[in-house]
This record gives sequence, structure tokens and C-alpha cells, in this order.
Amino acid sequence: MPSAVPRFAKIAAIVILAAASSLASFDAADARRAGSGGFGSRGMRTFDTPAITRTAPTQAAPIDRTMTPRPQQQPQIQPPLGAQPRPGMFGGFGGSMIGGLIAGGLLGMMLGHGFGGGFGFLGMLLQIGLIMLLISFALRFFANRQRTQYAGPGASYNTSATNNAAASPRPSFSIPSIGGGAAAAQKARQANDEIGLQQADLDRFERLLTEIQSAYGAEDYATLRRLTTPEAMSYLAEELGENATHGVRNSVSDVRLLQGDIAEAWREDNAEYATLAMRYSSIDAMLDRATGKLVDGDDRNPSETTELWTFVRKPGSDWILSAIQGTGTH
Repeated sequence: MPSAVPRFAKIAAIVILAAASSLASFDAADARRAGSGGFGSRGMRTFDTPAITRTAPTQAAPIDRTMTPRPQQQPQIQPPLGAQPRPGMFGGFGGSMIGGLIAGGLLGMMLGHGFGGGFGFLGMLLQIGLIMLLISFALRFFANRQRTQYAGPGASYNTSATNNAAASPRPSFSIPSIGGGAAAAQKARQANDEIGLQQADLDRFERLLTEIQSAYGAEDYATLRRLTTPEAMSYLAEELGENATHGVRNSVSDVRLLQGDIAEAWREDNAEYATLAMRYSSIDAMLDRATGKLVDGDDRNPSETTELWTFVRKPGSDWILSAIQGTGTH
């Protein structure tokens, strides 16, 4: 029995240390975005967020697979003289105190004494854990109050921007002939279109959507190479290769554009770019390559998807696919 107490105390110490580590890194883990983003390139705007439109009213996923080098980060702004950054939960005197208590207790336990024996040590560990939780709660509470009270210019700016957006929503270049119905009757509005897209361009975008999706479902590499940039093709080929490795194929058919908006269109060096938000329906299913049996999805009923597709063209050539980004709209 006496040997069980120190063993339990050691286990408790490990648990407390792990809890402290997880509390220290909670904010960073909580802020980390889940899920994958997009692929390809939008030129100099690859790492910028496309404009929000009626078709895609939520922010697009960032492009996380690209050959475009990231711009150099801006140098960090140093705090004014005399302004010291507030230490974190385990920084400064509090971190030294808690670290000293835990380290001293562990060292004492290994030497056969310390916090007054097995149960005394366990009680001290529980007290330390409770103190750490209380400190964490207090720091979060006062940090939230400080952000609310300070916000100052940032809060005023955001509020003003929100009010302005509500008063005059950001216009988008609609696609009048795509999707039919009321959309076809609406007059196209010039918004963030710096190159003056024509109806022929819009028709081309619609054809590219259906042709690329169909070629992807048929694993038609030749057509995909003709309709996409080499970079976009490399990512599509990678996905098809992974499907083959897992013994499945992605069947895509009956692609039909339901609604579309131009988010951005701009010139850059010797090329023109256009990013479109497109909501389309398709029969999208994952099938077993050998048997043709359904593995995932629905091979009979269409489903709707909203994505942002970026196209690029150079003088003397037609539009081709350059990047695809997902959205939170389904």
C-alpha cells in the first residue's frame, strides 16, 4: 500500500503538468482554422480574400496549396517606450511561482519528502490545478473586458464599415445569362471589374465549369491540361492519383450553374484575372473503381456546391482555370 501512494502521486503530477501545457496553448489551438482551403494561384492576390458576393455571402477559404511565394511579412511593430507587454498566464512572477512549486514538489518527492508525503503532495497538486484554472478564467475575463473597453479606433472603424455596408451593399458584377430566370432579367452592374468583362467571357466561364468538372469525373487528363494552368492541373492530377491509390474514382455529371457573380477582375503584368463565385448543382459521388459500387456521396440525386473559381488569360489566348476556393455556403 505505501508504494502505491508515491506511484499515484507521480501519475497525478504528470496529469497536472499536461493540463498546464494544454491550458497554455488553448488560445492558439482554438484559433486554428479547421479544414483545407483552396489550390492554385490568383497572382499577386493569391493570399488576399476575394470580395463577398450574393452568390457566396461568406468568406472564401484561403488558398493553402500554391506555388506562389508568400509575400514577406511586415516587420513587427514595437511597443512604445515604457509600454511592457502583459505576461501570459504562465509568464513573469506567476509562472516562476507555479513552476517553482511544481519543480520543488517533484524534486522533494524523488528525494523521499517534499509536500508532506503522498496524500499531502496530491492535495497540493489539486490546489495548484485549481489555482491555475482560476487564474486562467480571470485572465480571460479581464482580457475580454480590456478588448471591449479599449477597442477604440478599431471598433469605431469596424462599426462604421458595417453601417456603410448595410446602407449600400458592395455591388458585384452579376452574370445575367447564367442560371436563367430572374437573374437573366437583371442588368449587369460593374463593381470590382477592372477589365470590362463581356458576355462572351461569362459564357466561357460557364462552359469551363461544366467541361472541367466533367473531365475531372471522367479522369480526362488531356482535357484538364487544355483547360487549366499547369499549376492547377498538377493539383487536380494529384487528387485523381490519390483516388486511384485508394481504389475509388470521383464520378461527376449533370453539372449546371445555378447562380454566379463576379467577385474580382483585374490586370496584372501581362495577364488578366477574374474570380467568380459560382453556385452549381451536380451529381457527385465516389465509386469503387473495380465494382462501380457507391462508396460516398449520391450517384442519383444532384447536390449543390458554392465555390470561387479564378480564371486567367494572356494576350492571344482564352480563359483557363487558375484556382479554386471553397466557401462556407452549401
